[in-house]
Amino acid sequence: MLETLLAKPKPLVYVESHAGAGRYDLGAEQALKTAEYRLGIERLWERRDAFPELSAYLGAISALNPDGGFATYPGSPALAAHLLRAEDRLILMELHPAESQTLRRHLGGDPRIGIHRRDGLEGLTALLPPKPARGLVLIDPPYELVSEYARVADALVAAHARWPTGVYALWFPRLGLQRDRSADLIGRIRRSIPDGLLCELTVRRQVDDFGMHGSGMLILNPPWRLEERLADLLPRLAELLAIEATGRSVPAWKIGRL
Repeated sequence: MLETLLAKPKPLVYVESHAGAGRYDLGAEQALKTAEYRLGIERLWERRDAFPELSAYLGAISALNPDGGFATYPGSPALAAHLLRAEDRLILMELHPAESQTLRRHLGGDPRIGIHRRDGLEGLTALLPPKPARGLVLIDPPYELVSEYARVADALVAAHARWPTGVYALWFPRLGLQRDRSADLIGRIRRSIPDGLLCELTVRRQVDDFGMHGSGMLILNPPWRLEERLADLLPRLAELLAIEATGRSVPAWKIGRL
């Protein structure tokens, strides 16, 4: 999405509500313990020539790994910082003390970037609309508590009311059947916001209780032709990243309107 926005010469602002540490060491003990990257970026990296539309993302990874590979992995703040121009701005929020400190160490020296240690959902309404009033907001919460889903929906609705022309990208997990709250989240937003692009990618069969089998993204004010480009990309990503056959009842990918 950022590449499309950057096609115009006007400066823009990138806002992120839950920025995390900025970038990550996939060789660290915690990363090796779960080894989730083996089912994600490792598979994509091996087939990267087949995904030219992801060249900006893959280029950001290469920039952090001059000796090759993907051991230093950029989070979304680092990806945005790599893509944005000198005249653009980044507003990053992270409440967790250790993550915020690490984020500041990784990206705090960049004069384009403002880092705020604060509740990102509260910060959205406090910091919007930004100047310049053109850009993208990424909302990527951990969803650790059931109550967070309602907070996220309400924060997005409030942010959109303050800055209706901004592009918004809301990530959400698809969890086990008994724990999945994605329908409630989207339904709560739908009552206040009339339109948006809703995308989901599934890589494994949905189970009854624990586990994430996929994820989704709700995009408000999507850039021109984004839906068309995703309709070409998502089926190929689903095939590459699938952990097992998902079955006819759970589509590997879908795109629709809010």
